[in-house]
Amino acid sequence: MSAATVIAGDAEALAVAAELAADFRKEAAERDARRRLPHAEVARLSESGLLAVTVPAEFGGPDVGAETLAEIFRLLAAADASLAQIPQSHFVYVNVLRRQGSVRQQEFFFGEVLRGKRFGNAQSEAGTKHVQDIRTRLARRPDGSYVLDGVKHYSTGALFADWIPVLARADDDNLHVAYIPRDAPGLTVVDDWDGMGQRTTASGTVRLESVRVPADRVVPHHLTFRGPQLHGSHAQLLHAAIDAGIASGALAEAVEFVRTKSRPWFESGFDTAAQDPLLIQRFGELAIRVRAAEALLREAARAVDTAQAGLTDDSAAEASIAVAAAKVTAAEAAVEVGSALFEVAGTRSALDSLGMHRHWRDARTHTLHDPARWKIQHIGRYVLNGTRPPRHGLL
Repeated sequence: MSAATVIAGDAEALAVAAELAADFRKEAAERDARRRLPHAEVARLSESGLLAVTVPAEFGGPDVGAETLAEIFRLLAAADASLAQIPQSHFVYVNVLRRQGSVRQQEFFFGEVLRGKRFGNAQSEAGTKHVQDIRTRLARRPDGSYVLDGVKHYSTGALFADWIPVLARADDDNLHVAYIPRDAPGLTVVDDWDGMGQRTTASGTVRLESVRVPADRVVPHHLTFRGPQLHGSHAQLLHAAIDAGIASGALAEAVEFVRTKSRPWFESGFDTAAQDPLLIQRFGELAIRVRAAEALLREAARAVDTAQAGLTDDSAAEASIAVAAAKVTAAEAAVEVGSALFEVAGTRSALDSLGMHRHWRDARTHTLHDPARWKIQHIGRYVLNGTRPPRHGLL
């Protein structure tokens, strides 16, 4: 891997993201159709410096704000939602180090990130009682080191990673994150993801069999939730950005298709489909959906930045609710626009060879990450009764 660029600030980060997104869009449908994993594209993300944009300034990073990071993800997702999903956990676990890492851990791992190293994800488990029923164990050895055992699923980014953060419970049942080298003995990444959407995220299985972990590679994640925190807001903001990007990407492709390929309905009396007043009406409705999602995304990102500057129970709650509203709206927009694409573009748009169905499949798959109905519930409790949202990290 070539040496990574160190981005100077927000404006450069956005320019780099826009340039990469334009390139990634060109072969996105082909990658999806063939399930060609984007190893080269992920390497370009590393080399560009985008994966280090949240490294704190005191450690040599640009430390961009949440508003910039959300826009980076929206741009990438509008081009290729699978590719945008891959580094989501990378930024989540950079943030874990910011919150709970020791200075020594921060110096080491932030240095790794600035050199272009990537974090993956070994967090979720299948077949457990619920999403927070984590059964992977981090057992302490007499010499102070640890041993990891467990099986993880939906491990987005692990196949492309240099380091795999593993969420596990220690002997006291508290949650910790162990940062494991991708080539550690006993760690196996299985490329068995077969989702109908986000096909090239390689969100497969990670197996951990007696993996040795030095004590200085373990972070006490449970401490994150003992006070006001933005862990969940940061993570969910990126999910909202991906959904908003899917919606805008689907709308842009529908516009191009109707302008250049769709035929007018014979009853309209017009020479082109783009002149049909019924289509114009529907595009107006879809554009409003996308604009609303993007506006709420920006508002949520600003709320996160505001809370970061002065973290209290109240500011954390405001950020969490703003992000929840953005996520619900973006998820609805992504699914609706991804489906309406066929309605407005016509029969030919359903051809498998065109790959236009990837937008809906990506939206429908990604929006299953966590249920919007519970976000709406917490928004209602907050608005009606002033009940702050919980600190479980998924809101």
